[in-house]
Amino acid sequence: MTSATDNNPENENDSERNADEPAVLAERRAKLERLREQGIEPFPHEFDGRVEIAEVRAAHEGLEAGEEIDVSYRVAGRITARRDMGRSAFIDLVDRSGKIQLQSRTNELGDRHDLLVGLDLGDIIGVEGTVFRSRRGELSLRITDWVLLAKSLRPPPDKFHGLEDVEVRYRHRELDLIANEEVRERFIARAKAISAIRRWLDDRGFIEVETPVLQPIYGGALARPFITHHNALDRDFYLRIATELYLKRCIVGGLERVYELGKDFRNEGISFKHNPEFTMLEWYEAYADYEDAAKRLEELVAHVAQQVLGTTVVERDGHKIDLAPPWRRVTLRDAIREETGIDIMEHPTREQLAEAMGVEPDPQEGWGKLVDGLLSKAVEPKLIEPTFVMDYPVEMSPFAKRHRTEEGLVERWEAYVGGFEIANAFSELNDPDEQRRRFEQQAEEIARGDDEAQPMDLNYIQALEAGMPPTGGVGLGIDRLVMLLTGTHSLREVVLFPAMRD
Repeated sequence: MTSATDNNPENENDSERNADEPAVLAERRAKLERLREQGIEPFPHEFDGRVEIAEVRAAHEGLEAGEEIDVSYRVAGRITARRDMGRSAFIDLVDRSGKIQLQSRTNELGDRHDLLVGLDLGDIIGVEGTVFRSRRGELSLRITDWVLLAKSLRPPPDKFHGLEDVEVRYRHRELDLIANEEVRERFIARAKAISAIRRWLDDRGFIEVETPVLQPIYGGALARPFITHHNALDRDFYLRIATELYLKRCIVGGLERVYELGKDFRNEGISFKHNPEFTMLEWYEAYADYEDAAKRLEELVAHVAQQVLGTTVVERDGHKIDLAPPWRRVTLRDAIREETGIDIMEHPTREQLAEAMGVEPDPQEGWGKLVDGLLSKAVEPKLIEPTFVMDYPVEMSPFAKRHRTEEGLVERWEAYVGGFEIANAFSELNDPDEQRRRFEQQAEEIARGDDEAQPMDLNYIQALEAGMPPTGGVGLGIDRLVMLLTGTHSLREVVLFPAMRD
């Protein structure tokens, strides 16, 4: 049976943690060569028969303190702590699913006990061992055999303090994942959310498609693109800013319910809610409108929260936010008027609205840009509870269908939760002649100097001329949804490898 000292304080090379990095690296490389001289391969090819640590823990939850059973497992993971007591030692081993304590004893492993104890924190090992629960109640494996699977040549981050330097965490996410369990859990939650989204859409008759990332004309959003050059074709292409126009061409072709989950790229500023490379879900449904899209979106988000968190309630900045339908609905006009006292529809020109706002706008800013500024600065931070902001001016929405009852507006909504936007949707414009006029209006914005305006896309107009049924379309930001579900406040916390300055 184990000694009651299995939870003694660590003595795991504290001096190494404080040493200069070059000396640490040199010592680890020297240890690597010594292992090879002793006939130990530090980077073998495989480790068969492994089970996850969580599976071992789940199978023996009922084991009593001090109890030992003759059941053996093979597990593998990274050494994160070691307590050496001479003829025995305790080692903490971590894999993706959790942590387990290992016990190594000289009377069972002989000289291989000393080799094991001489390994470094961060080394990856595979072990075989029998199950017991220590007298202090810690489920453990007594090692009967072990093998080195990967020698770590760099020490892991300080396990007592975690990895707190934001720059290092983002630039070397692998160290962040090693050091911070909550970060690993966050990205597991992200994966669960994406899987839940796919299942939900698949179960409702949507089919997943893939459209070009390299596009001859960018479109589907108001954003500045990245430009690249194709050598074989000797022409420039754009990294897509949205999947919208190609997906609607699929609707024209009769696929009727389609979605794409993938990367978009926008050459814009970086902020807590913007990264130049981000993940979007867009879906389009024939014979539906923006009201149908709103119902689907609120149902989907609530479903994903339930699947990932086990509840539809999330906490953010002291607020408990219930994502269950139905969500609040307010018009854009009313939302801005409530917060600023400005009725945008009573100031229909750029000059009139600027005067009401008390600003001197940039020459590149049209009326729609001013309205968008009011929304993002005055209204968006106040939208904590799930809210659809409905019915936008036509100038702000080149691909949305004109409102069926309100002159000058289109059938568009944006969804806000926790003080930021997570989704955007339209009753899609399917009149090719009206779409051409919208492109021409965007050309005026381009001439004004707006490098985010939408260029003319004749291929898309030709597709609409073939006939597109009434369609509802939605774009949902996956990164922002994961921010909401995990209670984080920066996109960089939910993107594995965010864009960084030199």
